[in-house]
Amino acid sequence: MTMDDLDAMSDLLGDPEVMAHYPRPKTRAEAQAWIEWNLANYARDGFGLWIIEDLEGRFVGDCGLTWQRVEGREDLEIGYHVVPAMQGRGLASEGARACRELARRRGIERLIAIVHPDNRASQRVAEKCGLVLEQEFGDQRFRVYAAALP
Repeated sequence: MTMDDLDAMSDLLGDPEVMAHYPRPKTRAEAQAWIEWNLANYARDGFGLWIIEDLEGRFVGDCGLTWQRVEGREDLEIGYHVVPAMQGRGLASEGARACRELARRRGIERLIAIVHPDNRASQRVAEKCGLVLEQEFGDQRFRVYAAALP
């Protein structure tokens, strides 16, 4: 992900359907800050969220790994967003499985996905990736799916 992806990421993160389980869609400035956050993650951690494209090179969304803190514990999280026209094709699951394998190869011992309780599609992606519901937290009862990595 680079600043060259700003138009695509602004459209993705500004889409009310994609962002239905967030407080609100992001503005273009917030999408730019999202990219800057990922660039900082790349520099610090060697990973972050990456752009996903289909075999023809069309923009699909983003997927990757970021450190998140849940109730005082920091874990590596799989995250993903897919444009509505490409949802339901297994692309988020494929990306999430690739991220899980990368985390395993890097020696990460535990992986999570934080999912809104109403987001069944993302819950299924987490489950297909081998994560299981571990806990709920916060006022909205966000779900934490987790797995120990061998």
